[in-house]
Amino acid sequence: MLKVKNSSIAKGWDIMKLITRDTDYSIRALIYIASDKDRIISITELVKELDTPRPFLRKILQLLSTSGVLKSYKGKNGGFELARKPEKIRLLDLMEIFQGKFVLSECLFKKNICPNQISCKLRAQLDSLEELVENKVKEITLASLLNLDN
Repeated sequence: MLKVKNSSIAKGWDIMKLITRDTDYSIRALIYIASDKDRIISITELVKELDTPRPFLRKILQLLSTSGVLKSYKGKNGGFELARKPEKIRLLDLMEIFQGKFVLSECLFKKNICPNQISCKLRAQLDSLEELVENKVKEITLASLLNLDN
C-alpha cells in the first residue's frame, strides 16, 4: 500500500486502498458461507465467526442479497446461502457492489474533469494500468479463494 506522509495535500498518513473494508468483509462472509454450502448460515453465526458488529455485517449481507450474490431466508431458521456458484462470483463484482466502477484515477482538476485528459500522457499510462489490474481482478473468483478451481 502506498503511504503519503504529511504534505500540503495529505494530512497525516493516507493509504490508497484497492479493496475497501466493506468489500473485504463481504469476501470473508462469502468464504465462510461457501465453505459450508449444505446449510443456511445465520447472521448470528457469521457475526460470531467473523467477529464483526451485527449492524455492519447485516448491511453487507443485505447488499449481497439484493445484488443476487446471496439468497436470504427469514424466520427462526433463517440466514444466508450462495445464490450463485463460487466460480461465478468474481472479486470485481464484489468491488463494484461496494465501491462502484473500478477506476484508479478520476483525473479531476478543481472538482471537475481535467481539461487535459485527452492529451495527457499520464492518463494513457493510467488507462493501460487500470485495464491490466481490472483484468487480473476479474480472474479472482470465490472458487479460487476456496481453492475449488485449482
